[in-house]
Amino acid sequence: MEAIVIDAGSKLLKAGFSVPHDPPSLVIPTQMKRVPKDESSTNASLLKDATIDPVVRGFIQDWDAMEDLLRHVLYDRLGWTIGNEGNILFADPLATSKALREQVVQLLFEKFNTSGFYASDQAVLSLYAVGRISGCAIDIGHGKMDIASVIEGAVHHISSKRFELGGLDLTNLFAQELSKSNPLVNFSVCDVEKLKEIYACCAKDEAAYEKFQQACREEQHTLPDGQVIKIGKERYTVGEALFQPSILGLELHGIVEQLVHCVSTISFENQRRQLLENTILCGGSASIKGFENRFQKEANLSSSAIRPHLVKPPEYMPDNLEKYSAWTGGAILAKVVFPQSQHVTKADYHESGPSIVHRKCF
Repeated sequence: MEAIVIDAGSKLLKAGFSVPHDPPSLVIPTQMKRVPKDESSTNASLLKDATIDPVVRGFIQDWDAMEDLLRHVLYDRLGWTIGNEGNILFADPLATSKALREQVVQLLFEKFNTSGFYASDQAVLSLYAVGRISGCAIDIGHGKMDIASVIEGAVHHISSKRFELGGLDLTNLFAQELSKSNPLVNFSVCDVEKLKEIYACCAKDEAAYEKFQQACREEQHTLPDGQVIKIGKERYTVGEALFQPSILGLELHGIVEQLVHCVSTISFENQRRQLLENTILCGGSASIKGFENRFQKEANLSSSAIRPHLVKPPEYMPDNLEKYSAWTGGAILAKVVFPQSQHVTKADYHESGPSIVHRKCF
């Protein structure tokens, strides 16, 4: 049985058997409906439509909910049977604590009888997906943005940084901007996310963005409930916030400047060059229309002696790789670590406990 690769994000969980050239077979919302334990209780009706987020800003927060979600994924959707469980490779976000890593391995061995386990950083896996072992991975997920330097297959933590800025914040910004233009409309989060996916884009540069703020062609859009709204300059605000975080009220440099600053902490010029010239974009928000072109244009104008350069995925890789590059890299890595017995086995776990994950998973 092939190993199962799991990349659990704040918004979407990507999972599937390790077939590197195919997209993950299962992509489902991480958010779950809360099920009342006692259907007869007075609060049951109130809880019926409530939701719970097992993963918040990239990190697992509710372990009971995560266990329920993984049980659904592994047994109901991917076909594991009790007593015949297989191997799992788990993608870790940047800055995952030792304690959290130990909780994951403990959950999978003790609650799911996993045969073997391996974990690797999302940034490392995303670079594997484009055929690199060194480079910079900029991952703009739902709840966080990671800028990670990877040298020879390992994250260089001193020159890496995590920001609590992601697609969720861009959605909230878009909702605010749409409400200004359409004050009589009550937008649901679902509506705004769909509108963001359709309309959000990046201006080609800051001057073009300023021009669109003064005059921009408006389009009409009909919401599912029949209300007609207008969308104009708002579409550009979403992407611009990544280059001008002050739009979100954050005192941060733009994404290209942040990247250059992170890598500048590395002493050796040849390593800085290797990292910046092998930069990749990943995460759902990296697929905003025009974002890649704007990023490269800003990079070309950078004052850095070594300018960032984006690496294109190989042609044989599936389209929209940036949305699940960590999963794809995990599928590639799983083909190596499990056949070569580099993973944490049941015997390892029972002998050493959860701390074994730090010695065997890099």
